[in-house]
Amino acid sequence: MKFEKILNPVDGSEHSMHSTESAIELAKQFESKIVLLYCHSRFPVVLSEPYFQQAIDEIMKTSEELIKPYEKVLDESGVVYEVRILEGLPGSTIANVARSDEIDVIVMGSRGVSDFEGLFLGSVAHQVLHKSECPVFIVK
Repeated sequence: MKFEKILNPVDGSEHSMHSTESAIELAKQFESKIVLLYCHSRFPVVLSEPYFQQAIDEIMKTSEELIKPYEKVLDESGVVYEVRILEGLPGSTIANVARSDEIDVIVMGSRGVSDFEGLFLGSVAHQVLHKSECPVFIVK
């Protein structure tokens, strides 16, 4: 089995950082490319200019700040990677990206920022397991 493309969704949690470290190890073994993905909340649709653009700018700034630690770890590792920041519900967006980009494996954290969303497995990880068509590697 060859993993050419690894999708690594992150959310700023400790579990996400562990998943990035695992994705790096896997990428080194298989000479794979990592697609680092962060899904932010939806843009507000009820605001008018200039508030609409200000809200978008703030969401994007927050998103870019959130992924900086992951980019630092990836830069230091020397693996090839690209960053995607997308709007949408994480469970569906992750599965859709995996499908459209022909991802070979998803490497993600078992829980997100909130440990209370799922009893044993985070709700996003649970959704991805059920919605994705490729293997999913869950990291604690």
